[in-house]
Amino acid sequence: MSSTRPAYQVRTVQCDYRSSDEEVYQALKRATDPLVHAWEKLQRARTIAIKFNQDKMYKAMVMYNERHRQQLVSDCVARALLRLLRERTKAHIYCIDVSFYQTYSGAVKDSTTNLLPVLKEFDVEYVNGNMGDVRMVSVPGGGLMFDKYPLHQRAVEADAFISVQKLKTHAFMGVTLCLKNLFGLMPTQPLGRPRFYYHHLVRMPYMLADLGKIYNPTLNILDGLVTQTGEEWGRGENPLVCNTLVAGDQVIATDAVGAYMMGHDPQSDWLTEPFHRDRNALLCAAEGGFGTVDLNSIDWQSEVPAPVGKFFAKITDSRDTVISWRRTTAEQAMHYIDHRKEMVSKYAGEYILLQMGEVKWHDRSGVLDRSRRVLSGAHPEQAMWFKYVDPEEDENEHIEVYEHTLKTIKQMQETPVFAK
Repeated sequence: MSSTRPAYQVRTVQCDYRSSDEEVYQALKRATDPLVHAWEKLQRARTIAIKFNQDKMYKAMVMYNERHRQQLVSDCVARALLRLLRERTKAHIYCIDVSFYQTYSGAVKDSTTNLLPVLKEFDVEYVNGNMGDVRMVSVPGGGLMFDKYPLHQRAVEADAFISVQKLKTHAFMGVTLCLKNLFGLMPTQPLGRPRFYYHHLVRMPYMLADLGKIYNPTLNILDGLVTQTGEEWGRGENPLVCNTLVAGDQVIATDAVGAYMMGHDPQSDWLTEPFHRDRNALLCAAEGGFGTVDLNSIDWQSEVPAPVGKFFAKITDSRDTVISWRRTTAEQAMHYIDHRKEMVSKYAGEYILLQMGEVKWHDRSGVLDRSRRVLSGAHPEQAMWFKYVDPEEDENEHIEVYEHTLKTIKQMQETPVFAK
């Protein structure tokens, strides 16, 4: 531990998954009480917005028992947080979410809001992010991937923001913690970009870091009572009972501790477990000057030893395929820049899929009716880069990210370790 007081505080507490609501409340209180700076801001706030990891079609819900959602925040954790907020603040509290299923699966409005009964119990407003006003929001100090993102007005106007997520693995991003939870606030068409515009190789770790800077959650909570590993969704294979709650006052620091408690090194990166497909978003954020993944720079204490469970990320594609996808994604981005004038003249205002220097698909709505695995045709090893062709390039995508990707892959390929 450093001799000077670290800037960020994180606490990990033990809480048996069989605990009563009162016992879960006491455990979360124990975890959050030391977070003095977080409570000071929350108590000053007139409005507090919360993003719970809780959106899912009811018929696809995976329950570990009658009390715990295996893949989403459990009622008892949400209830404990809202009770604390009602006791310690006078703010108007609202929960906001953007339902993937309402946009892409035809779900009825609010029908996938699993915590709605708990929200009503504590008189918490629910804001449906699939409706309402969306505006372009600049990343404070400039973004790592884009300088601006289309975001819901209610999501960015609160005086304080809270992220509450399940402690779990993600097949694409390695881990899905409080930072990744913010991705669930991205507006979909017609209000914003298609979901997979940002959920894209190379782009996603950096854009998650940008979202962290925009929302900069005052309080971050990881529900690790009952969770799962392998992948974020699925049919519920690989359940884990971890009997753990994590709370922190800075999103990257909190997630760094969360990753460590899962048995991962928060300073590790692509091609190291669990980051098989893309870069570690936490490390990208820290490299960009937002938060830290250095546990020695965090004031953190834990009642439970790490790891709290045997976590791993499911490998869906071969290492060579993923390397090829990342390399060719970056190459297509560079090709676009070299031929931007031509692309704008032909496809202005449209979304395109660029593969091997050719536009394989284009559409104004950006809605893909087929998987990119199908659209890639005879060259499945060649990535299809998804881009909105804006003559003004208002979002200002940082092409240097792709340059860095190509440089890194080239350097790695020149080392003996890379071939193993």
